[in-house]
Amino acid sequence: MTISSGEIRRNMTILLDDDLYQILDWQHRQAPKAPPTLTLKVRQVSTGNVYERKLPGNQKLTAAPTERRSVQYLYAEGDLYTFMDNTTYDQFEMGQDLLSDALHYISEGDSVEALFYDEKPVLVELPPSVILTVEQTEPGIRGDTQSGANKPATTNTGLTLQVPLFVNEGDRISVSTSSGEYLGRAD
Repeated sequence: MTISSGEIRRNMTILLDDDLYQILDWQHRQAPKAPPTLTLKVRQVSTGNVYERKLPGNQKLTAAPTERRSVQYLYAEGDLYTFMDNTTYDQFEMGQDLLSDALHYISEGDSVEALFYDEKPVLVELPPSVILTVEQTEPGIRGDTQSGANKPATTNTGLTLQVPLFVNEGDRISVSTSSGEYLGRAD
C-alpha cells in the first residue's frame, strides 16, 4: 500500500530499500523555486539504529503490512523472552536484540503491544509510562530538605534512575519509557 507525505503518522512502519523502518518524526518542506523535500527520522527495525533520510517530497512511500497484537510477557530463559498472544494464547519467543531497552520497563505478567511483520514479531511498543517497584535505594537522610535533591534507585526490572529523597524501597513509582525518568509515586 502506497501512502503520500500527507498520510504519514508517528510510529508508522514503512518499507524503504527493502527494509522495515518505523517513522519517529518527519518534516515536509517546500522552498521557493525548489522541489519539495521530505525529511524522515526513522528507526531501522532490524538494528534499532536511527537515521535521517531525505526524499523527494512527492515520492510515494510503501506502508509495511504490519499487525499490532496485545501480548503478555511470561518469562525469560537465557537470552530468550517468552510472550503469549492475548487473543490466540499462542506463545512465542523474542531475542534480547529485538527487545533491547524495553526489558527495563516490563515485568513478568505485563501486557504490551507487539508489532508483527510476516507473522514474526519485530518490535515491542511500550506505553508512555509504566509502574515499577523500587528494589534498592539508600534511605533519605532525616533533615535533608534540599529542594530538588535526588538519589539513585534500582527497580524490579533492573533500571537505575534518579528519584527524590523521600522514595523508599518497596515504593511503586511511575517511570517514563521514553526518557527513563521518574514521573511520580504510583498508587
